[in-house]
Order: sequence, then C-alpha cells, then structure tokens
Amino acid sequence: MIYNNVLLNVTNSEDVETVKNLLEECGALSLKEAGCERFEVYQSQTDRQQFFLIERWRDQAHLDAHREMHAFKNIYVPQVLPLVSRFPHPSDKLV
Repeated sequence: MIYNNVLLNVTNSEDVETVKNLLEECGALSLKEAGCERFEVYQSQTDRQQFFLIERWRDQAHLDAHREMHAFKNIYVPQVLPLVSRFPHPSDKLV
C-alpha cells in the first residue's frame, strides 16, 4: 500500500471556493481510477484555506499511473497548484 497525504494551503482567500470545487472534482475522478483505494478531500473547520488529501493506492505503479490521468494532469497540476502551497506527507500506516 502507498499512503499519500497532502496538506494544501490556499494562498488567497478569494480562491478557496475555486480550490474546493476543483479538489472535489479531482477526488471524484481519482476514486474511479484503477488502484485507488481511498481518496478523500477534507477542508479544515478552523482554517477554511486549508485542505487535506488522504490517499491510499494499491502500489507505486498505480500512484504513478494516477499522475498521468486527467484529474492530476489537467485539473490538479495546472489549476489547483498555482493557487496553493503544497506540503506532501508520504506516510506509513502504523495501526
């Protein structure tokens, strides 16, 4: 299993709704991809400019394939990333 968790901070508050909508679209599309076992998008209740992506992929090959798919290449990279600071946290599941 590959656990990929990402913290995103929206740079400008006026872009929060745009980022939220784009991430919802990315999440829905990603869940349909082969090897995607979990793809959840959270928005902080205490800081509405923070989003969390919680992902689980069957293996590295599926995560690599995801990075070639529409959600990643045509939405996330060109439309979301310019509006956020990104802090990836590849993780190990302990429990």
